[in-house]
Amino acid sequence: MSLINRFTKFIPYLYFITITAYWFTVFNRSEGITAYPILLFGIPFLWQIIKPNKKLNFTLGITFVCISSYLILAFLSDILQIISLSQPMKQLMIYGGLFVFGNFIMALWIIKNSLNKSS
Repeated sequence: MSLINRFTKFIPYLYFITITAYWFTVFNRSEGITAYPILLFGIPFLWQIIKPNKKLNFTLGITFVCISSYLILAFLSDILQIISLSQPMKQLMIYGGLFVFGNFIMALWIIKNSLNKSS
């Protein structure tokens, strides 16, 4: 059980690294070499696995909670028909809904890990 508890703190970082790698592969197929800067998004999460830093951990958590909150509001506004969106945008919102809520949960998990380390 202690082995599982030791590795659960890495799940949010691995999630965001996986999402970064997925974005890279998708954009690399269509955009080519211009997709390589996307890999820079994974560096802070990889750094947290290699050498954890409390300030970076908390900053990553707060940043992604804010971004995810904004995306959740956009998702809810589409569901409630507050603004009118095109059909491709609606399809993106459907597919992105789980992604947005997953990001929010993982960001909260990062903040929880940060608060656990500081207390």
